[in-house]
Amino acid sequence: MTKIVVLGAGIGGVPLAFELKDMLGKQAEITVVSQTDYFQFVPSNPWVAVKWRKPTDIKVSLTEVFKRRKIGFTSVGAKRLKPVENRVELNDGSSLPYDYLVIATGPHLAFDEIEGLGPKANTKSICQVEHAGPAGEEWEEFCKNPGPMVIGAVQGASCFGPAYEYALTVVSDLRKRKIRDRVPITFVTSEPYIGHLGLGGVGDTKGMLESLMRDRDIKWVTNAKIDRVNPDSVEATELNEDGSVKKTHKIATNFTMLLPAFRGVDCLKDEDGKWIDGLTNPRGFIAVDRKQRSAKYPNVFAIGVCVALPPFEATPVPVGMPKTGYMIESMCTATAHNIRDLIVGKEPTHEGTWNAVCLADFGDSGIAFIAQPQIPPRNINWSSKGYWVHLAKVAYEFYFLRKVRKGHCEPFYERIIMKWLGIVRLKGRHA
Repeated sequence: MTKIVVLGAGIGGVPLAFELKDMLGKQAEITVVSQTDYFQFVPSNPWVAVKWRKPTDIKVSLTEVFKRRKIGFTSVGAKRLKPVENRVELNDGSSLPYDYLVIATGPHLAFDEIEGLGPKANTKSICQVEHAGPAGEEWEEFCKNPGPMVIGAVQGASCFGPAYEYALTVVSDLRKRKIRDRVPITFVTSEPYIGHLGLGGVGDTKGMLESLMRDRDIKWVTNAKIDRVNPDSVEATELNEDGSVKKTHKIATNFTMLLPAFRGVDCLKDEDGKWIDGLTNPRGFIAVDRKQRSAKYPNVFAIGVCVALPPFEATPVPVGMPKTGYMIESMCTATAHNIRDLIVGKEPTHEGTWNAVCLADFGDSGIAFIAQPQIPPRNINWSSKGYWVHLAKVAYEFYFLRKVRKGHCEPFYERIIMKWLGIVRLKGRHA
């Protein structure tokens, strides 16, 4: 029987395991490896961090779900990948052999790269529910004695949407509490302009986000490199387009949330602490072709945020390329089809669309955008705003969590966004 190991149990790994099981049935033994025994719906973390959701609202226990689907599962976590030996070393000392491996780990959060960054230092985080939960408790205390805030994303960050979501959701929450006038907010980002999003902007995201932030009295600093974060201030250097220093900033803050840069997870390093030769790029992201397949290790695939994608363009401050939910769904489907083809002796032909589709919720409004393809020039370059985006994000959360609880793999973006709302029609999940 073919052995397939899925490394990671997030928005990519869990649906992929379901899809592989639906396709292969008893032809394959599928095992999912995670560091926790639950799934977390990461897009809802900005809501958790203002206590619009409890951590338990966006978590699903995986043990029973996988048992019901007859999928193997362990939450001891991976210690080291051994691609030459076709096995994964686990943290409990055991090993899992595989015929095919899918890496869906997500990233390591590189808080250590900037002094004072991270929930163990001077900033809050919405990257994981384990961070967002405590941030929500601290938010309640902050609101009892409000003051200035700094929100944004540091140099090398590749996921900007949640920073905008959190900043504008915070404003919605402060207005509900009638204390918005007591909280000056500064948005500090490595993007060359507001609404760049690592994509060179999509449609009119620049104009719409600038307008929303002006309307909500949020100041901003772009082309910003964070130098350090202190308990009561953020020190940043703002650069000109040619990379020269334009201005230095020391911004007072009583509550700070800055999205970090990402890098690969530690289990992708060898015994010498170096990234596994031929598997990753210098940041530890997995190098794959359009079939989601490693060139050096053809029985290894990768999906989601752990996949290496080059930056869209050179910018004064480094800005990474985001991976959105629709893109990850298409990666999952393409990978499942390709593994099935390999098992029956065919060459893989399926490719993910790698288009960007995003719902950014702001509590009382939101922005949706579609970039097809993700890198311009595009066939579709569309963005829109309105309260309907908030409703769509709520539907996304409900649908995805229900999908995980029931052990289904239907893709949300194609079934809901593309068909039900009828915004725009993209051609398939894979070529």
